[in-house]
Amino acid sequence: MLNLPDREKVHRLGLMGGTFDPIHLGHLVTAEEVRIQYGLDHVIFVPSGQPPHKENRTVSEAEHRYLMTMVATITNPYFTVSRVEIDQPSGAPTYTIDTVRYFHEYFGKKVQLFFITGADAILEILTWKDYSELLSICTFIAATRPGYSLNKLKDTLGSACPETMENIDILEIPAVAISSTLIRRRVAEGKTIKYLTPESVTEYIFKNRLYCSINE
Repeated sequence: MLNLPDREKVHRLGLMGGTFDPIHLGHLVTAEEVRIQYGLDHVIFVPSGQPPHKENRTVSEAEHRYLMTMVATITNPYFTVSRVEIDQPSGAPTYTIDTVRYFHEYFGKKVQLFFITGADAILEILTWKDYSELLSICTFIAATRPGYSLNKLKDTLGSACPETMENIDILEIPAVAISSTLIRRRVAEGKTIKYLTPESVTEYIFKNRLYCSINE
């Protein structure tokens, strides 16, 4: 894979998966805050290919989502974007476990992996493919907004699989209140998205006429 950090210089690596449709400031603030709080050497953003949990709506073309993520992260030397999921065969679902296995093999067992996602997504982790193995080879960082009740998270995961919570850390991030859904809707309604996503991403969205009509 191109543009991956030097495996000899990485000991603590963050992986941030998502559709990034589009990527926004909440994603970027979260990645940077996790990098600082956990002393990560690097964060790799991994735009999803065909996400199995997004079958209820149309997702923008993978190349658009990849390029938006690239222009949003290019100024941060600690951020990289990987094509490992979007280069999978067209139409084939992509699973987090396969992505984590890939990076686990590429960087070697000496590298500690941290998978960064949202608290809402973590609630579905028991439905993810090979979730037990996932939790054994990486630590999950669940980003949530201040004031978000963690009771649902603890009740859902703690009662169904108590050992799960031992491998999940919760981190409050104010900017998590921003969402890709909000941005898509505002674009479709002709409203401004200034300060919700980097200007480079805003320019890309309007240049390519993304989200002019939405199908949630």
